[in-house]
Parts: sequence; structure tokens; C-alpha cells
Amino acid sequence: MEAKIRRIVLDVLKPHNPSIIELSQRLASLPSVDGVNISIYEVDRQVENAKITVEGSDLTYEAILETVEDAGGTVHSIDEAVAGSVVIDDMPTLQDMN
Repeated sequence: MEAKIRRIVLDVLKPHNPSIIELSQRLASLPSVDGVNISIYEVDRQVENAKITVEGSDLTYEAILETVEDAGGTVHSIDEAVAGSVVIDDMPTLQDMN
């Protein structure tokens, strides 16, 4: 049995429409999703670069990917994946201080 996925952080290129409000609502309506956070970190004339964080009890990456792609988005990378019975937040290390 595979461990349950608890958090996925994606780097996404998306069109301006749908808005991040609408996209977050679509993602939040997926089964086992407890919360969604979308932050825009770069805006161009026709697209936006977004960091999308999805948390839940048993996430399905394929459903998240399909929802992003149906909204016209493209996943550039999976920047974080958390699996197991608990979510472990990153702790700063000496390498992070430089």
C-alpha cells in the first residue's frame, strides 16, 4: 500500500482567465482536498506564473494536474511533495542562511 499524499506544491504557468479565485475553488472541490493556496509571482501580458499549494488527506496528483490543464495551465515542476501520516514543514538549516 502506498503512503497517502498530503501536500503538493506546483509551479504553474496559467492564463489570466480563469482567475486564481476560480482555479482555487475548482481545486478545492476535488476529493480529499482540504485547502488550496495560489500565489502569483510573475505576470506577463497573457499569462501568470503561479505557485499552487494543495493540501489534503489523500491527494491524487492526476486529478490536480487535470484540473490545472483544464483551466489552460501548464505544470512546470513539482516543487514539493509530502506523503505519510503527517505533514512535516521544512526547517531552516545552515545552508539556508547563506
